[in-house]
Order: sequence, then C-alpha cells, then structure tokens
Amino acid sequence: MIMDPTRTFVKNVKRVVFKVGTAVVTRADGRLAVGRLGAIFEELEALNSAGYEIVLVTSGAVGAGRQKLKYRKLVNSSFADLQKPQVELDGKACAAVGQNGLMALYDNLFSQLDITSSQLLVTDNDFKIQDFRTQLRETVNTLLAFRSIPIFNENDAISSRKAPYEDSSGIFWDNDSLAALLALELHADLLVLLSDVDGLYSGPPSDPHSKLIHTYIKEKHQGVITFGDKSRVGRGGMHAKVKAALYAAESGTPVVITSGFTASNIAEVMEGHRIGTLFHRDSHMWTSLTDASARDMAVSAREAARRLQTLSSEERRQTLLDIADALEEKESLIARENQADVDAACHAGYDEALIARLLLKPGKISALANSIRTLANMEDPIGHVLDKTELAEGLTLEKISRPLGVLLIIFESRPDALVQISSLAIRSGNGLLLKGGKEAKRSNAILHKVITEALPSSVGEGLIGLVTLREDIPDLLQLDDVIDIVIPRGSNSLVSQIKNSTKIPVLGHADGICHVFVDKSANVNMARQIVSDSKLDYPAACNAMETLLVHKELSTTDDFQELIHELKQEGVTLFGGPKACALLDIEETHTFHHEYSCRSCTIEIVDDVHAAIEHINQHGSGHTECIVAEDPEVAECFLRQVDSAAVFHNASTRFCDGARFGLGAEVGISTSKVHARGPVGVEGLLTTQWVLRGSGQVVKGDAGVNYTHRKICIE
Repeated sequence: MIMDPTRTFVKNVKRVVFKVGTAVVTRADGRLAVGRLGAIFEELEALNSAGYEIVLVTSGAVGAGRQKLKYRKLVNSSFADLQKPQVELDGKACAAVGQNGLMALYDNLFSQLDITSSQLLVTDNDFKIQDFRTQLRETVNTLLAFRSIPIFNENDAISSRKAPYEDSSGIFWDNDSLAALLALELHADLLVLLSDVDGLYSGPPSDPHSKLIHTYIKEKHQGVITFGDKSRVGRGGMHAKVKAALYAAESGTPVVITSGFTASNIAEVMEGHRIGTLFHRDSHMWTSLTDASARDMAVSAREAARRLQTLSSEERRQTLLDIADALEEKESLIARENQADVDAACHAGYDEALIARLLLKPGKISALANSIRTLANMEDPIGHVLDKTELAEGLTLEKISRPLGVLLIIFESRPDALVQISSLAIRSGNGLLLKGGKEAKRSNAILHKVITEALPSSVGEGLIGLVTLREDIPDLLQLDDVIDIVIPRGSNSLVSQIKNSTKIPVLGHADGICHVFVDKSANVNMARQIVSDSKLDYPAACNAMETLLVHKELSTTDDFQELIHELKQEGVTLFGGPKACALLDIEETHTFHHEYSCRSCTIEIVDDVHAAIEHINQHGSGHTECIVAEDPEVAECFLRQVDSAAVFHNASTRFCDGARFGLGAEVGISTSKVHARGPVGVEGLLTTQWVLRGSGQVVKGDAGVNYTHRKICIE
C-alpha cells in the first residue's frame, strides 16, 4: 500500500498518544476484550521497540466495574430483591472496581511483552494547577526515557464532575478530550483515537449510503455530517471524538480516528496509509481530491475541462477576473504562507538561487493579478478558424483551434508559476495537474486553494489538481489515455527522466544557458547595460545570461576591462574559458554547458561572429541568445544561424518571457522544436481540429466530387 499524499508527516512522528475507547476495551457482554487488547498491545510493543514514544489513554473502567458489581449484586440478592425496580449502579463505584481489574490486565499483558507500564489517574481539576502540569510532563518524559508506557485514565471514582457530560466547559470532559489535552500537553506528534468503527462517515455507519471520510475538512464537513448513536457503553460516541480531534488538530497535533477492532490498523496509520479519518490543521488547504487516485484526479481534470469549454468566452473571461480579485484579496494570507516556506528553506540550507525563486516579493501578487487580467482581456483563443478551404462545391473544410485536454506540469520552487500556468490553462480551456517542489508546499497549497475556490461551481475544483507527492509522478506518467501533454520545468536530467518514463508527449524546457555575444562593432555603453541587465536583473531566472562571449579585438581594450570591473563590483563571480582565463587571471570553468542561476557567469574570447555562433550551437541549451552589434550584416548572420528558441539583437536576454512577449503569461519556455518553441503561452496549449461541412457528398472512388481546393478568406 502506498503512503497517502496527506499523511507524509508520519515520517517525522516520534511521540504518539493512543486512546482506546470503552467499545474497544470491552465486549458486547461487558467483559474485558482480552484477545482484542492483546493484539493491540502487540502492535504497541512493536512501535515501542522501533523507538516510538507511546502514551496510552484508556476508557473502560466504568464498564468493567459495572459488570463485576452487577454480578456481585446478583449473588447477594434474594428472589424478593430481584422483583423490585432495579436502581442504576453508581458510576463512581463502578470506576473504582473496574480500574483495579483493568490495570491488572494491562500490567499482565504488557509484562508478557517485556514492557513496563505505569498508571496515571487524573481529574479535570488537576490541570487547573500549573505545577501539576509541569510535574506531569517531567514524570512522563522520565517514564518514556525508560521505554515505559504511561497509561492514563480519568479518575472517575473521585472526579467532582457529574453527568450529563454534554457540558464541555471543563478542561476535559471525557477520555477523548483527555487524550487530546495530553497530546498537546506532552507535545505529541500524533494522536490516534481507536474506536469501534473505521472512522468518521458521512452518515451513520449502519447506513449503506454512508461513505468513510478519509480526511476531515472543517469547511466542507462541519454541519453536514450526521452522527449515529453514541457509543453503546461510553459517554459521547463519534461526536465526542470529532470534537476532541478538532481541538487537537487545530492546536497543531494531527489526529487519526480508526477502528481498534483491526490491530493492523495501528501499523498502517504509522506507515502513512489511508486508514480511518485524518484531522490536520492544514487540511483546508488541500485539494478536494485528497481521497482520489492519480487516475481519479486526471479524469476529474478532463471532465471539468470539458465543462469549462462549454462556457461562453465571456464566462471564461470573468472566471479569470474573479481569480485575479481573489488573489489580491488573499494577498496577506499568501504572503504569510510563502514566508513560512522561505524560512523553512533558509533553515534547511537551500542555496540562494532557490530561495530567490521561492520568494514572492512585495507587489508580486498584484503583478500576477494584473497579468491574469491582461490574459482575460485578450481575444478568446478557442474556436478560431485558422484556415478555410472549399474542397468542392458545397463542401467546406475548416481548421479550428481547440484545447489540448489535460496538462501535467512539473515545476520547481517558483510558486508564481502555479498562478501563471493555472490562468493559461483556464484561458485555453484545458484541465491541469500541477506538481510543485516540496520547498514551496505551503505557497502552492494556498495559491491552489484561492484559485480553485474562485472557479465556477458548474466547472468544479477538479479542473486544477495539485499533486502533493513526488511518488505520484510515475503513476501519472502512465496515464497516456487521459493526460495529453507533460511540461517539465526543471533540469535536463528531470526532462530526460520524464521523456524516458512516459508515452505522453513531453514539451521539454531544459537548461537555460543563455549567451550574450559582444561584437567588435558594438556600442560599448549599450553592451554594458545589456550584459548587466541580462546577468543581474534576476540571476535565478532561466533567461539570465550564463555565458558572455567577447570579440577578440575588444578583449584588450579599456572598455572591456571596465565591463569586467563593473560585473565584479556587482558581486558576479567570473569563470573563464581557456582564452579568458589567460587574459583575466580567473578560475577556469569546468564546462561551458552550465547554468549558474546566481551571480556567476562564464566568459570566453572568440575570434568573430562565426566562432560565437559555433560556440553557442555547441554548448548552449537552445534557450535565448543575444548579439550586441552595430554592423547589420553581422547581426543578421547571428540571428539566422544561431539555433535557439529566441535570438535577440541589441536587447537583454531577460525579454524572453511570455508576459513581456505579450502572451499574458507563460506555462514555460520550450527548447523543443516540435509543437511549441520559446515562451509557451495560450497558443502553445492549443491543438487543431478539422471541421468539414457538406451537403450530402460522397467519395465514390473520388468520382463523386469535383475538387476545387479553393482557399477561402477568413474574416
């Protein structure tokens, strides 16, 4: 079984609080369920041996004691006594009797497994004393250090609280809420509530139409879940568990409610499998498809895309405008989540280039919103008649633009890419699956949530699926019957790996090894500005200059030395080819095919424009190249012969961008020569469809029509 995408946090879990309910501890006849408890304790022993810190909270004392006292009462009653109305046994007396037997059984079972257990009885009033809380933590930490398992229970025998227990104004009001309180008090990484059902259902578990809810999302499920009857022997049933789970989860401790009747459930929860119902503080930011497989997610995107395509052009335009407004409205929340990602990346020691790509600088959200509005106000790209031909009289053929279908985009640390790609997919009528880098997890989650919530209900949030696990990628790459194109935005190795792993067409954006060649005819002041902007405007961008080529006749001039000095003054680390090293006394580069993505670049001296072209075609990545020259013949030679997606004359390489090209946004920059090349905007996400309109014609061995093949002017 594969780890569920929403449960990857279990890999970092060490301290776990387990709570066993009365229905788990006792049998239907009220006796202790020795076999069931033994199986559970074996699971806990395995976790204890594996290094987990286990705390156990147990119910069942009242139930076990009631069984004993009923028997004792029966033995000591006369026939006449039994004919009288029977008074309910005092719960506190039952607890006093049952606790003794319960702990005797627990101690015996754990002893058989060579585990030392310890009993801690607490009351609600105890937690009102700060010294008690401090002593409690110290005692538990000491016990856990000895691999002992502390067993907690509310001391019902002396508790001053009385039924009804619906009053939850106390610090805790049952053993579920006690378990939640202890999980927070003891800084547990996970709380597992073991019940007599598999988890939380959309209705009573006995109802065949009820479905198990794998991830509880408060905004989605609160107020619409119908709880069944309370526990047959406990106080609150599932309602109490949900209340306790929400309290713990919202305070930072994830909770899983699952069945204690299947002992293996414990191991599967700890392995991150989709067992029971998960409560997590961040669940509101997860896609509504958390319970879906890779295929389910892809199919949902395809179906939603088809619904999107039925909307009018104005409705799709309004959807984009709504998304732009929503992003600006949630800007502070987005900034907070993004800063959390940046702080985590800094703490983890990620390099400067990645952190630069990760950060959403002030004003970035507004800029993204405005680019979406620009895209919304562009001409609708869907349904354009691109070509029209009269095949024969009364037989007309049209070539029309249509959406590709479902796009799978795999990108790295830039969360702004999620916004651009999503808006392009919506404008072009495509479904979308997104897999961002783990370093931008929180940023991607909140951006995805804001965007999908702004989608029309008639389309559905499934239009844009957010893939959260890298392990899901291989499954998605096998879905060539559902996914129409894969666009990886990352390293050459990533692109190559994906191309070798799928039958789905791949639109490759590999390295961004961009060159600027300064010809001997260049205006030197212009050259300095272009070189500086190409390298320093945004060093982490894929369209930043990585190699500077200089004509040999300029290399010995003062102007060249001044250019080198300016780069060094700006903190640029220079590496040289063989000729530049000898001239400038700088470290030699280990390869010309290198993308720095930071304040570093390679310099080499070339004999002329032909040598520059040869160098670029041999060592470049086919992204963006620039020539700075005043000689028009030299410039035209460069523009014609350089084999890259974008070639510029006297302009910074940083102009190679979908928004700057007027495309509204870009899904990436393709270095491929098939389908789309360079910045890929809306047009790169479209395909074509042939539409033939006739009036009853048949081929009849090509004798049935008189072909004219006359081109028709498109209005």
